Amino acid sequence: MKDKTRGVSMLRALALAALAMTSMMPMAAQAQGWPAKPVKIIVPYPPGGAVDAVTRKMAQRLSEQTGQSFYVENKAGATGTIGTAQVARAAPDGYTLLANDTTYALLPHIFKTLPFDPAKDLQPVAAYVFAPMGVVVKADGKYKTLADLIAAAKSDDKVSYGSGGPGSTPHFASEALGLAAGTHFMHVPFKGAGEATVALLSGTVDFQMASIPGVIGQVKGNKLAVLAVSGTKRLPALAGVPTFAEAGVKDYGVINFTGLWAPKGTPADVLDRIQKEVGKAMASRDMQSYAESIGAEPGYWDAGAFRTEMTSRTAFWGKVARGTGFQKQ
Repeated sequence: MKDKTRGVSMLRALALAALAMTSMMPMAAQAQGWPAKPVKIIVPYPPGGAVDAVTRKMAQRLSEQTGQSFYVENKAGATGTIGTAQVARAAPDGYTLLANDTTYALLPHIFKTLPFDPAKDLQPVAAYVFAPMGVVVKADGKYKTLADLIAAAKSDDKVSYGSGGPGSTPHFASEALGLAAGTHFMHVPFKGAGEATVALLSGTVDFQMASIPGVIGQVKGNKLAVLAVSGTKRLPALAGVPTFAEAGVKDYGVINFTGLWAPKGTPADVLDRIQKEVGKAMASRDMQSYAESIGAEPGYWDAGAFRTEMTSRTAFWGKVARGTGFQKQ
């Protein structure tokens, strides 16, 4: 009797083990077969900004590497939270990703409540194309140096800058510049970085703190001029433009980046494949040349480095928010 009972128990255990293995097979197959269908990358801003441009280039490269389509869908609004929330609610299967920049680290300091948890509902996957921020003015305008602009702001509190809205990276980056330079600029918000650039070109605002890739076309076309760039060295594409330190403002090191996030619960194998494909893309001469051509630096953070940097940047933007008295919305 004992042998018979033991035999039944073993059969049950084997059956349960087989069932467990069967239930795991779809996820394993999915991870190994990714991407088996088109991958959507949501950019939570309007077309025309730096995140949009860089993401489209990366999507093109990933499509070439994997043989599967990667495409961008713009879901703008509420400082990027509308599109970001959509990705947070998406199936965690690697077929819906979020593209964003350092603005993601701003969100906890902008909103009292969010429709997602920035620290838990989305996982940093990889970051790439590191873009200095620059003070941009009209090429034929009255400000020829950063010192000119700062002096004007100190004597007249109506010197204005445009941004993609309260809490956007250009907004906080401009406020950080004011803190570093010991002055204040008047903020004029728009619906996106592209609209802010149009306002600058029309003379509606005096300057824009922009990610260089988003304005490099107008700069090369002699419509806009860059007075200074962040970072420790000059950009090859803008060799005549000084760094902030060279222009007289030390301790201003805001660097933007573009990165990919995935919904919480995305299989580890899929996340690993995505970051490896991004790393492979950034190792190519094509992506390196592209980054340099738009005034950015080619580079790559894997998931671990990306997560560490996001923690550091979230803390930095918290100091800026407190220093400017920004009120959460």
